Amino acid sequence: MIPTIPLLRSGSIYRSLDVQSIVTVGGEEEVARITMANSGLIRRDLLDFQSGREALQKFTANELLDITLAAGEIFLKDDLPVGDEGQMQSPEDYLQSLAATSGLPHALIRMNMKRLHGVFAQVPTIFKGLSRGLSPEVLDGGHCVQDGVRLSFVPTTDCLGVILPSNSPAVNALWIPSLAMKTPVVLKPGREEPWTPWRVIQAFIKAGAPAEAFSFYPAGHDGSAAIIRRCGRVMLFGGDDTVSQYQNDPTIEVHGAGRSKILLGEDEIDNWRAHLDLIVSSVSANSGRSCINASCVVVPRHADEIADALADALLPMTARAQDDPEATLSGFANPKMAEWINGAIEDGLDEAGVRDISLEKRGGAKRYVQRDSMHYMLPTITRCESIEHPLGNTEFLFPYASVIEMPQCQMLGAIGNSLAVAAISSDTEWIASLVEADHIERLNIGAMATNHIEWDQPHEGNLFEFLYRRRSIQVA
Repeated sequence: MIPTIPLLRSGSIYRSLDVQSIVTVGGEEEVARITMANSGLIRRDLLDFQSGREALQKFTANELLDITLAAGEIFLKDDLPVGDEGQMQSPEDYLQSLAATSGLPHALIRMNMKRLHGVFAQVPTIFKGLSRGLSPEVLDGGHCVQDGVRLSFVPTTDCLGVILPSNSPAVNALWIPSLAMKTPVVLKPGREEPWTPWRVIQAFIKAGAPAEAFSFYPAGHDGSAAIIRRCGRVMLFGGDDTVSQYQNDPTIEVHGAGRSKILLGEDEIDNWRAHLDLIVSSVSANSGRSCINASCVVVPRHADEIADALADALLPMTARAQDDPEATLSGFANPKMAEWINGAIEDGLDEAGVRDISLEKRGGAKRYVQRDSMHYMLPTITRCESIEHPLGNTEFLFPYASVIEMPQCQMLGAIGNSLAVAAISSDTEWIASLVEADHIERLNIGAMATNHIEWDQPHEGNLFEFLYRRRSIQVA
């Protein structure tokens, strides 16, 4: 029986009259049906949203940390409800459903499942890092004394709204810690990817979290707008056009293009071959879909050789059957996305000052290919004469990077806003200037990939400081 995924309204299952089909990539087969929420229903629900926070307040923060740890094991290993008519979904069923609607190969889905499990398992460390070492008890009694200082934190919102994309299940990692911070969530899933947020919710509930802490609203753009307007804090994923209008709104944490970069310093550039595997991983891990994948490699010299070697290393990464254990390249569920990306690259190549090194390596074979109803973009490395070129400082949802040559002294002023920067150097003076740069969100110093993550460091923004603000408190 095909499952129907309902709404969750503060944990209560609800079916609206608007039920739409979720189909396989190419639209050949119905995989599930999903109940859609309209903006009026969402606005009405968010007028009074106290039940979720009140339910979480009945638990201590340490109890919620334990629930989160248990939920991670359940997410990875257990059969969980899918839909509202008693159907159960095994981990393998989840994998098959996600592969069918998203274009992700099985190997990458398994990798992302383990990554999400790692987030559940590391939530105590994540909490410690985000709160700068505070004890979780600081959220229990309204105030506490730590290291001789009285501390109090007040919530900034009744709930966290999350507008999710469809490109990678791992983005759900960013909202998972909010439950341990006693903040309920209002989730709007991506069109092709309701599977992961729904499964995470079910894992939390089975582990003992109150169902009232979860709302799940599949919706169109009007539903997203309602969540953005009515939630006191919102986590928003999207392209530049979507997130730019909210860039300066302190109530919205935007997650758009990362434009992450690798910078090789003067002291390491002649040793670039030793760092090639690190560069390849930065560009291609998770099929290049993460905002912390490198999309630009900036070097003081050897740019031609590096671009050539990088393109060679990525040639074996090609379109394969989804169940091929060697498949590491994701397809696009929406062919229009692949067509748009390919068109943007072609337009950029029409301008002077750029070469498509990967195209030359493939003997002119096209980068946009199809297989098994999937649409793929083959890895593309360009050699740009300037970072100002349209293809010099941009990001696409596949393994793409430009290689650019400029003096080390010009790099910091030229790279622009960058989510992650891997600075491969031991030059203490240069590193000090990078540390002070406010246009770099994450800085990895030394031989470290852009996608290297340490659990006690914030990803993009600080979730604890987003959901709580410190206040002065004095107790007689």
